Amino acid sequence: MHDGTPEEVDAETQEWAEGAHRNVGHLADMLGITRDRFEADPLELLPGLQNYVSRLPLDQFEQSDWITLHSDLTSFLGDVLVRRRGAAWTRVDDPSSPAGYRYCIQASGLDGETHRVEPYDVVMEEFRNPPIEIARMIANAEAVLRVSPSHDE
Repeated sequence: MHDGTPEEVDAETQEWAEGAHRNVGHLADMLGITRDRFEADPLELLPGLQNYVSRLPLDQFEQSDWITLHSDLTSFLGDVLVRRRGAAWTRVDDPSSPAGYRYCIQASGLDGETHRVEPYDVVMEEFRNPPIEIARMIANAEAVLRVSPSHDE
């Protein structure tokens, strides 16, 4: 299985990537997607996940609910980018972060350059612009990574 971590990645980042993948596996189970279908293509979750998110009573959410949803969508987004776009999780130093670093997704874009996106931020942007659209979230991250053709090209 390609877990999205190059061999030289530190153990902490490896653990983060594996945890994100496991979390998406739990989402698949919750949505009734078999492990085989999920492992073959993480986008198998997209219709069920969108339906689930669209039905959530977001106006009644407490902070813990938002944190859980944010974690789930961040894991899903990262998994899609890793497994469908050949990206990898990476840890980036960030003194403004409480931990001093952030976990990002890194990929080689169609332009041959390496680009990074923080799935956490992409998901947060979706929360700011409801309704939450999973496909838009993926497209926004892919645009930042430049892994799909744009209208400008």
